Amino acid sequence: MDQWQSPIATGLSWYQETVGERPSYPALDGSGAVDVVVIGGGFTGLQAAYNLAASGVTVALIEAHRFGDGASGRNGGQMGTGQRWWPEDLEKELGYERSRALFDMAENAKRHLLQFAETQGIDMDYMPGQMNVSHKRGHEKEYRANAEIAAERYGYGHLAFMDARETADRLGTRDYYCGVRDLGTGHIHPLKLLVGLARVAHGAGAELYEMTKATAIRRSGGKIMVDTPSGTLTADRVLIATNAYIGELEPITAAHIMPIGSFIAATAPLDDFPSIIPGGEAVCDSRFVVRYFRKSRDNRLLFGGREVYSSKNPADTAEAIRQQIVETYPALKNIPVTHAWGGNVGITMPRQPFVREVMPGVTSIGGYSGHGVMLSNYCGKLYAEMLTGNATELEQLSQLAIPPFPGGRRMRSPLLFLALTWFALRDRL
Repeated sequence: MDQWQSPIATGLSWYQETVGERPSYPALDGSGAVDVVVIGGGFTGLQAAYNLAASGVTVALIEAHRFGDGASGRNGGQMGTGQRWWPEDLEKELGYERSRALFDMAENAKRHLLQFAETQGIDMDYMPGQMNVSHKRGHEKEYRANAEIAAERYGYGHLAFMDARETADRLGTRDYYCGVRDLGTGHIHPLKLLVGLARVAHGAGAELYEMTKATAIRRSGGKIMVDTPSGTLTADRVLIATNAYIGELEPITAAHIMPIGSFIAATAPLDDFPSIIPGGEAVCDSRFVVRYFRKSRDNRLLFGGREVYSSKNPADTAEAIRQQIVETYPALKNIPVTHAWGGNVGITMPRQPFVREVMPGVTSIGGYSGHGVMLSNYCGKLYAEMLTGNATELEQLSQLAIPPFPGGRRMRSPLLFLALTWFALRDRL
């Protein structure tokens, strides 16, 4: 019998330990032809596969690993509101009409996700509430205005400004100075949603293949060919839904979506610390290198950050995040960290989603920049609607100006590392 290893030693996520049954799907064995091939088995790809299959379109989805091994099954689980930026900030760049349309689209995404889970009988551990908080003094005016603008200009009356005292009471720490509480959103167990989504997509007739890596995309005879080590799939259309895990498969996507490391740790249950987030909301802060944390349904603190640590040893990751936990909650200095894991998040230069036809018949969608739990699910649905001729909001995202990262393939990662290091230093000042 193999010697037992702790979740920290293996990098096993708390999500993996608590998801329950996680069915496996076969690898592709041979070649075939379908209407649409989807590359990537996260939220975007599986939603697209489900909605296409439910509309009578033949679809095959391939995933290089297991469904949920990428960002969709390992993320912070926060749904958020709106796009990545506050609507008033987008309004300065895009104007009110486009900013409002993007905000409304995000609200549609939120409703879709909640209704989808309810209709399909997926218990994704939904817990209501989110708080955006400032780690520096002097932001009261902006945070108060955010709640007022959301209600008056965007029809969203679920935000409430929190002063320093209320922020401390609701978080159980005096490490933050003000914030906004959002009762119109919440947080979930992402891997439970992912497993349920795969089940629903398979039940609708989508062909699902795990452990099947796409090695090339090419055109031949008016068709698109997706090569894998075990066969070639031929289709009329292809969706690239790999997000941060594009690798060298497709150069335009790789130039526009950058992977950055995101790391999360889970503590033992906080039964002796009822003052920590007593309302059960999720929290994200104002740092450029965002800290995000929440309590799980079994009362653990799930605490995440986006630092690129020098070691890939899960124990080192656990200790690095433990230090951040103790900075925020000194009373937890002796609480055990039971799990630590990481993965890649796909970001774009302007932190807005990347939606583009990268070659004839091939669409790439990703770059949700840490705001993808609801947007990725919705974009998969919208892609299917685009192909089946129904009205779609996807065009709103495809019209966004998303420039490539500077430096080319060789210099993108070193430049990003320098930029993140610089902003991490600024966060500490």
